[in-house]
Amino acid sequence: MPGGWWGARAALAAVLMVLLTVTGCVRQAAPGPAVQRSTPPPWDAPRDAVSYIEAAGLEPQPVSTNENSRVVKLRVTVDGTPVEVPAYVGIDRVRALQAAVHTHDASGQVWLEGRGSGQITLGQFFALWGVRFDDHCLGAACERLVIKVDGAVTQAPGGVRLAESDTIEVAATS
Repeated sequence: MPGGWWGARAALAAVLMVLLTVTGCVRQAAPGPAVQRSTPPPWDAPRDAVSYIEAAGLEPQPVSTNENSRVVKLRVTVDGTPVEVPAYVGIDRVRALQAAVHTHDASGQVWLEGRGSGQITLGQFFALWGVRFDDHCLGAACERLVIKVDGAVTQAPGGVRLAESDTIEVAATS
């Protein structure tokens, strides 16, 4: 039947127009500003990671970027209690972008992948996570901060290059 064929084509065209309108014309919301939290843990991964990537001085890269891949183990404790390093730190799933340093899960593995991954510091990672980190404080814990890189205490925590270590331990007391 010719009318049935045309009717099916018209219905398909209508469905395609709706899909194009919904997916092509809807603007993504602008990312919220990067905020460094000075609160006690837990700290989740920022949803609008692109703002945090830029605040950390890093370049947003496609999530498919995986060159120069390396993994560093990060252990964080506050007042003797382990703090979970959450999944998706440094990954903006809404915009399909990531930093050259990020987490895929809550295992404590920090991935270095992409352009510039060999130069990334521990301070930049905490900036991506949105957690205050300086020579004295981690979040709200400012009484004592001890950073160990492969078992050795460091005096310049923010400048520790992640690619030059296998395990980093951050212990803070409030």
